[in-house]
Amino acid sequence: MVQYTDLFFDSHDGLKLYARDYPASTSAATPASASVTTIICLPGLTRNCADFEELCSSLAENYRLLAVDFRGRGRSDYDANPHNYHPGIYAQDITSLMQAEAIDGAIFIGTSLGGLVAMTLAATTPSAVLGIVLNDVGPEVDPVGLARIRSYVSNDREAVNWHVAVSNTRAINEEALPGLSDVQWRKFTRRLYRDDDSGRAALNFDQAISVLFEEQDPNDPPIDLWPLFYMLRDVPLLVLRGAHSDILSAQVVAKMATVHPLMQSLEVKGRGHAPLLDEPGVVNVIKQFLLGILAD
Repeated sequence: MVQYTDLFFDSHDGLKLYARDYPASTSAATPASASVTTIICLPGLTRNCADFEELCSSLAENYRLLAVDFRGRGRSDYDANPHNYHPGIYAQDITSLMQAEAIDGAIFIGTSLGGLVAMTLAATTPSAVLGIVLNDVGPEVDPVGLARIRSYVSNDREAVNWHVAVSNTRAINEEALPGLSDVQWRKFTRRLYRDDDSGRAALNFDQAISVLFEEQDPNDPPIDLWPLFYMLRDVPLLVLRGAHSDILSAQVVAKMATVHPLMQSLEVKGRGHAPLLDEPGVVNVIKQFLLGILAD
């Protein structure tokens, strides 16, 4: 794996937030007079920067990559106000990161929630967004998948040991991620849990992120995100969809393509929500998409 450095930055409201900083290698094929393009990786609801380890290692030869822990996840501070756990605030946090690092524009790779944050940034600060990879998310969220996420994010899944943690993780995710080996499940679990002070395996996020879910009436109509997506029509866009996703349907992807005629898409075989971005062929598609942005 490519080595990274720890990057801490301050949010607009005083939290200390974290990102892994993968510098472009010295062999990057970039003219000496040109700056290296930055890619910012944004994880899913209960996930963190570690999800992007393989992808960052694959891309770091030619790009600087910042893999972020949203507030309330990983090594970032938890927020005393759980109502701040929403995409609008996360987008402000990414703006703070870009300002702290003097980044005028970046390409964003967002998984699930991270994709919604990237869409929000493109709508509110279009000059900051050079392109977006949406990993299994779009302007409509399938209510079946949303109900599934609501069911597990609201449950306390502290484990007495790592064996139980792996078992819990596998039970929740195996349908979406079939075929993972025991070693892969242990690695996946290590990204989701951490060692707590008592030696138990504790979830590596603030369980208060469930508050907004709990306050929503599941019978209310979903928020219409199509107006947000319409604002992406001039943004280079690659959409990845797990072939068995219960969050992003094939019908929604087809509709997205009518709104964004230059949108590229890839259906990832053998995956539900969400692809891990290490599946065969996925990295190469992302690399070609990135090269297309830089060529324009």
